[in-house]
Amino acid sequence: MADLFSQEPRQPLAEALRPKTLDEVIGQGHLLGEGKPLRLAFQAGKPHSMILWGPPGVGKTTLARLTANAFDAAFIALSAVFAGVKDIRAAMEQAQQNLDQYGKSTILFVDEIHRFNKAQQDALLPFVESGLVTFIGATTENPSFEVNSALLSRAQVYVLKSLTDEEMRQLLDKARKSTLSGIEFDEVAVDTLIGFADGDARRFLNLLEQADTAAHSSGVTRIDATFVENAMTLNARRFDKGGDNFYDQISALHKSVRGSHPDAALYWFCRMIDGGADPRYLARRIIRMAWEDIGLADPRALTMVNDAAETYERLGSPEGELALGQAVVYLAIAAKSNAGYNAFNQAMAFVKKDKSREVPVHLRNAPTKLMKELGYGHEYRYAHDEPNAYAAGETYLPDGMPEPRWYQPVPRGIEAKIADKLAWLRAMDRAAGEE
Repeated sequence: MADLFSQEPRQPLAEALRPKTLDEVIGQGHLLGEGKPLRLAFQAGKPHSMILWGPPGVGKTTLARLTANAFDAAFIALSAVFAGVKDIRAAMEQAQQNLDQYGKSTILFVDEIHRFNKAQQDALLPFVESGLVTFIGATTENPSFEVNSALLSRAQVYVLKSLTDEEMRQLLDKARKSTLSGIEFDEVAVDTLIGFADGDARRFLNLLEQADTAAHSSGVTRIDATFVENAMTLNARRFDKGGDNFYDQISALHKSVRGSHPDAALYWFCRMIDGGADPRYLARRIIRMAWEDIGLADPRALTMVNDAAETYERLGSPEGELALGQAVVYLAIAAKSNAGYNAFNQAMAFVKKDKSREVPVHLRNAPTKLMKELGYGHEYRYAHDEPNAYAAGETYLPDGMPEPRWYQPVPRGIEAKIADKLAWLRAMDRAAGEE
């Protein structure tokens, strides 16, 4: 029993395969290749403060550690999830001690820097400015929004990318030479694991380790897709419900609908559903798309998206998602018009900056004798009593306000017919004016 407790714990595969040198890093060729920014920074011989921005599992922590090794610097790591101002001060004291006693500079690595509030980020500034520490922050969120401008201006931002499928296969080869030497994977199983890893190297290595453990427990030496699906827990792909990834995907969905590409629109819709997006949120955005990008070119689209949203409320998931998906397809193939959207925005902008114009007397309501005596409603022409139910030449805008012509229907869908009708009505107005 004593031997059992004296054994060293087995390192997770992701930690065992953590690169020891820059050349061992898989991925980020746009930063680490010959002549690329981070490679040049390492070759310059002098570290600088930086922010590493990218999705999980792409090497942010690894690059920070390699920076410390490359410049023979002490390495202090803080997690912004748990650390506070007190921890920052303690780290600075350690950095000063590293300098005074050992003559070593310090790399201060702050993981998830976006979790620090303004006061915590401000607490770092004096020490970054003085050069006591070289600051490296890691974040999955856009630093433009999450990092104080003062701190951001003192650090170079490097954007890291998810690993490609080919880079994932390189990682698999590396793992095979390590602890997975007794296990074979067929191509479909590899593709499945790569798909669920979603560009996250750490997640991929954890999946490989899980597969290896499950295979040994089952006495299996070759892992196929069926084994992966039956013996492993494959969680939903990476999806950030509040960050850039979320808004990037809803943007892609909206632009695919606007661009009349039903397959792309359906792809982004399903990606968001698969990632855990709230279908009610998607329903609201889809309704917005109908009003903004289809409008009166196809009023049926407005009915369909509202019906789809109501269907989801009645059926819930997953049945109701079918209705929303079909609404997305319909919006993508429908005739497009933003004429109503533009007209509304122009009218709102005009009203906000314009004076408060009086309602013309002939358009005013006259429910009392006094109002009638004051001329309210006098000479108002009741359209239904006019030829073609249209009072040609009548004006409905405030006195002295020119016709703005905000609404300009497009020559597509039903709006093409609306444009013809408006042209006909304006021709009657012109004829009435000539009389």
